[in-house]
Amino acid sequence: MDNVRHMPRDQADDDGLTDFKRVPPHDIEAEEYVVGIVMHSKQAYDECSLLITRDDFYRPAHQLIWDTAAGIHATTQPCHPALVRAEIERQGQLHRVNNGNLIYKLGGETITPSHAAAFAERIAETARQRRYDSHSTQLKAAIDRGADGDELANLVADFQQGETLRENTGRGPAHLTASLLDWGTFFATDFGAIQLLPGKLMGPGQQITLVGDGKAGKSLFCQEWMWRMATGQSFLGDHAQEPVRILYLDAENGQEQVQERFLSFGAGPRAMGQLRYASFPPVRPLDTAGGGADVLAMVKATGAELVVIDTISRFISAPENDADTWLNLYRHTLLPLKRDRIASVRLDHFGKDKERGGRGSSAKTQDVDHVWELSAQGGGILALKRTHTRTGIGPEQFTLLRQAQRDGDNWALGGTRHVVMTYEEEPGAEAGLAAIPGTVEHLIAQLDKARVPNEWGAPRVSRRLAELSVKASKAKIEEAVKIRKARPAHIGTGEVHSDTRSGTQQAFADEHGHEATANVRNDLPRDLPPSTFNEPPPAAGGGHDETPGQTSPGEVGGTLPAAQAGTSPLPPPSREGGGTAGPGSPNTPNERICTICEKPLTGYRLERGYDTHLGCEPESGSHPPHTDQPHDAA
Repeated sequence: MDNVRHMPRDQADDDGLTDFKRVPPHDIEAEEYVVGIVMHSKQAYDECSLLITRDDFYRPAHQLIWDTAAGIHATTQPCHPALVRAEIERQGQLHRVNNGNLIYKLGGETITPSHAAAFAERIAETARQRRYDSHSTQLKAAIDRGADGDELANLVADFQQGETLRENTGRGPAHLTASLLDWGTFFATDFGAIQLLPGKLMGPGQQITLVGDGKAGKSLFCQEWMWRMATGQSFLGDHAQEPVRILYLDAENGQEQVQERFLSFGAGPRAMGQLRYASFPPVRPLDTAGGGADVLAMVKATGAELVVIDTISRFISAPENDADTWLNLYRHTLLPLKRDRIASVRLDHFGKDKERGGRGSSAKTQDVDHVWELSAQGGGILALKRTHTRTGIGPEQFTLLRQAQRDGDNWALGGTRHVVMTYEEEPGAEAGLAAIPGTVEHLIAQLDKARVPNEWGAPRVSRRLAELSVKASKAKIEEAVKIRKARPAHIGTGEVHSDTRSGTQQAFADEHGHEATANVRNDLPRDLPPSTFNEPPPAAGGGHDETPGQTSPGEVGGTLPAAQAGTSPLPPPSREGGGTAGPGSPNTPNERICTICEKPLTGYRLERGYDTHLGCEPESGSHPPHTDQPHDAA
């Protein structure tokens, strides 16, 4: 063969002409240990079947032993190498396992059941390498036969889709049957006793959406919430719990902005707890199989118990108005997270019509457990309201106060936080509504602040509200009047309220958006410098401080004069039967004063409980409402 030019060996290897000599990746040792122990232990089989399938074994004999043991375990009968051999012999396949000698060899050299999963992971990894090896061979064969670029791209896409499907759907029958409920355990579980996560906005494993406009500060709120949760601190007056492992995916905020915010919370390099923060992560769109696989890989790498997606519109590829976008997001990303009891919080923007919630298709709210809407009310006040819920567990709404303090040109360390803003709770009123304009509770709070007597009727209250520039419908005014008349006479004003849940004393924002002095407890980590919360606030009339990273300032700079910061005096004492004692009026028992002309009532109008003279009544002949009758919320 002197007329043949021999090709150098290294060049032949580079051209792939000696691939036939290669042995595909495999791990015989791990396979032997796994098939050996599953012939003895159902526990080992169940754990390994979550990680591998029969196709992951390299040797056919090992596949046969695995399949036979799986069949015995499925009958709930005890498994043993002798039973495996007998079953294989019955099938006429004994020659494939060296006439049964391989079964006894592997069954006699076993590991403990607790070690089986580790060897199963080795089998899964080498099986994955073999699939990639086979895929590359398929591509080379396609190139050799002259396949065009589109065909090659389809081969790659099909392979990647198959790999993603394996990651998302799990492996083995045990993974599929794990979703079946154990009725005894199921009904013995007290789901109502499940501890909500700090802040009481969600429970473990739940998925929520936080919706708000660009000026509400969703990211700022969520970043503080996650940091406090990850460091084991309390939040929104809730008690502290064990730190939660959190993965925060941020494709919205620049790193300099993120650093500024965490420093303003009081965070630092040694005080981040269990928070892992991914800034503009290179994940594929989460409404695709690839994106879901990327997130699950990050969750596995970090051990996260909760994932934050900020903002969801930055992590999808299809149109927001398309319902399939959100169905695919749930199928590829949120469903695998929920199945593994991984909680999630996704931030979203309001649409053009805030009354309709977040922008885009309504399908985006169908899969979440709760939808929370955050809206700015002015003066550093935020309204946080739950508009959709699947469970109904936990509070329905909060009124929050965003506090921030400056230290020169920077935000003070530990000087920014969100706290619950509470008011005196009236019968039938929901906590926090007093800060939201337009509500009955807000009207009551404004009337109390102006020291309007509880006994005033609707006409007089209407005129007073007009003087205060407070707009309200007739129905809500009448509702507020009924509530104020029904409560004890001594309840009236009170501009400062002690929040016993959070241990702070909060001041209410005044008409101009400024706040009274707030003495806030510092419960930041011990290794941080002292918080600036206990320092004296700026003088009255100070500038409006900007909330870190926000486009609109949270007006928190000024303070009220000392005379206004205290509790206002109570209104004049009422007389028996109603009415307010005016200057120079007689203090006669059972006397009732007309709420319009402030002159005593007499005759049948006094006896029947009217609060005006017939001539003073705007709607003559109408009987005043009884305070003991139930009232519907406006």
